[in-house]
Amino acid sequence: MDEPDVFDGPPRVTNADIPEPPHPVNWNLLTAHELEQEWLALNRWVDWLRRTYGLTVAVVPPFWHHHPEMVWELSALHLHWLAAYDPEQNASAPLGWHRDFADARERLRYWVTACGTRGDRDRPTRQAAWPGEDSAPTIQDFTFTNRDTEFVEFVIAQVRKRQEAEDEFYANLADDEAP
Repeated sequence: MDEPDVFDGPPRVTNADIPEPPHPVNWNLLTAHELEQEWLALNRWVDWLRRTYGLTVAVVPPFWHHHPEMVWELSALHLHWLAAYDPEQNASAPLGWHRDFADARERLRYWVTACGTRGDRDRPTRQAAWPGEDSAPTIQDFTFTNRDTEFVEFVIAQVRKRQEAEDEFYANLADDEAP
């Protein structure tokens, strides 16, 4: 009785059954939960990318996640890869991704050089102070002994910060609605 009858026809498919196509990720607008999911997915993909293509730390350094310029570039490259290798995509899409990947590698090399991150240490990206602004803080290198542990701690801190901002936002909404 619980078994579908072979004469019932194919099961009904709804929009909820169909995975969404990749969509741009605006890192500034993600909820805490979405932020955590995106960090983990991007980290897995970047690890796959660097191993598959033998990328040096001059292209993708271990602490890329501390540098927004690299996060945005790698995130866009990840989404482009997802779209290029989608089964519904045309057969030449992967070639387009590889062409764009070559361009992205050049930009990543530039940003790695500009920020000064290395394989065994990292430092914040240098910021130039504009006239009327306070001087940029002194840049210090940080060393890490375990990249994976540092990444997990980084994500936890980022998600906590985003959750606090969400909580504050909703608390202010509740305050505005109080009589």
